[in-house]
Amino acid sequence: MTQDPQGFDKEPEVPDAEAANQDLPAESAAESPAEGAGADAAAGDAIPEPPAGDLQDVALTAQLDQTRSALNERTQDLQRLQAEFQNYRRRVERDRIAVKEVAVANLLTELLPVLDDIGRARDHGELVGGFKHVAESLEMVAAKMGLAQFGKEGEPFDPMIHEALMHSYSPDVTETTCVQILQPGYRIGDRTIRPARVGVAEPQPGKPAEQEESAPEKDNGGGPDEG
Repeated sequence: MTQDPQGFDKEPEVPDAEAANQDLPAESAAESPAEGAGADAAAGDAIPEPPAGDLQDVALTAQLDQTRSALNERTQDLQRLQAEFQNYRRRVERDRIAVKEVAVANLLTELLPVLDDIGRARDHGELVGGFKHVAESLEMVAAKMGLAQFGKEGEPFDPMIHEALMHSYSPDVTETTCVQILQPGYRIGDRTIRPARVGVAEPQPGKPAEQEESAPEKDNGGGPDEG
C-alpha cells in the first residue's frame, strides 16, 4: 500500500480581503478623510503660475520694445549727422565759390591797366599786327573769366557804378548824364571791381523857367505877323 505524503492533503489558507479591512484600526480610517481635505484646501489657496509660453511672450515683447527704442535713437542720431553734413557741404561750397571769386577778381584787377592800354591803342588806331591778336586773346580770356566792361556816353549818372571826374552844364540834357567816358568800368557778375570814370553834365540852371517865359512871347508875337 502506498502512503500519501504528509502536508499535501490540506489546501493553503487565503486571507479574506473583507476581514483584512475590518481589522484596520479605526484611527487610520478617520485620519484619511482629514488629510485629503487639507490637501484640497492648500491646492485652492495656492496662486496659479502662468504658463511658460506666456512668460516667453512677455520677455520677447519687452526685448522688442527696447530694440525699437534703441533703433529710434540711432535713427535720430543719423538724421542729425546727415543734416550737419549737408550744412557743412553747403558751407564749404559757398566758401569755395567766394574764394574763387576773390582770387579771380584780384587777378583781373591787376590786368585792368593792361586792358586800359589796349583800349587806348585801339582808339588811336595802333592796335595792329601781332599786338592786335595778343590783345584780342587777352580780352577773350578776361571775358571767359567773367569780366564785363560797362560805361557808355549818354547813360544816366549812377554814383554806385560811376565816378565823376569832370562836371559841366549842358542844354541838351534833362538829368545828370555821362557825356564822356574817361575810363570804362569793369564788373564780375554783380560785383563792381572798378567804377567807370566819366565826365558828367547837368541841365543848365534856370532853363525850365526861361522856356516857360519865352513860350507866351512866341504865341503873342505870332498873331500880328500872321495877320
